Amino acid sequence: MADPADPPTPAGASPAAPTPALAGVLLAAGAGRRFGGPKALAATPDAGGWLERGVRLLLEAGCDPVLVVLGAEAERALALLPTSDRRVRPVVATRWAEGVGASLRAALQVLERQPDGQPLADRRPAAALVTLVDLPRLAPEALERVTGTGVGPSSLRRAVYGGTPGHPVLIGSAHWPGLLQGLEGDTGAGPYLRAHRAEAVECSGLGGDDDVDTPAQPPAPAQPMAPGWTVQPRTGSSKSPRA
Repeated sequence: MADPADPPTPAGASPAAPTPALAGVLLAAGAGRRFGGPKALAATPDAGGWLERGVRLLLEAGCDPVLVVLGAEAERALALLPTSDRRVRPVVATRWAEGVGASLRAALQVLERQPDGQPLADRRPAAALVTLVDLPRLAPEALERVTGTGVGPSSLRRAVYGGTPGHPVLIGSAHWPGLLQGLEGDTGAGPYLRAHRAEAVECSGLGGDDDVDTPAQPPAPAQPMAPGWTVQPRTGSSKSPRA
């Protein structure tokens, strides 16, 4: 049944195709041994809580759901996530200590299987936009550039910084089964992206190559997000249904 708020479809016209749903994946499971603790718990004066900032970037980019992959000290990290925003879904990676490949595998398996039998969003995501929690200087414009030419099941793009691969990475759902076959331990999506000639999107100066492994100063503990916080997709961002 049509929503009464929707404008009527003119006689003889086909209904507009829905915009493909975009899932966000924030990888935040690592122990951060060189950093001095899990980066999911970190906060710095310029960026605030890193976990909150990463979640907000993905929500503002229009992602629904946003899967937050946790591992080390997962219970403490869970307490930092909002409790009232259905779009934010924690995923605890049981094999997180094996590396980033295991964390990404955990997220994609949730998107593929939907183990509780319920859809994660109103529509099955057509693609996943993946980024890391330890990029506190990642600019929203990087996410806009990577998604801005269209999102679909065949999409395969990654941000590059002066030719060096970085984040975010856009992976269409048609690639998930093949990618899952190669995700093991600390082997992430890189080999698959190279083998399938992922489109490179230049994002120099936008912070996605500036991951923080050692703190310039001891990071402060992050504070929990307000339970009722709300983030709307960025206005003026263009999302096309074309891959």
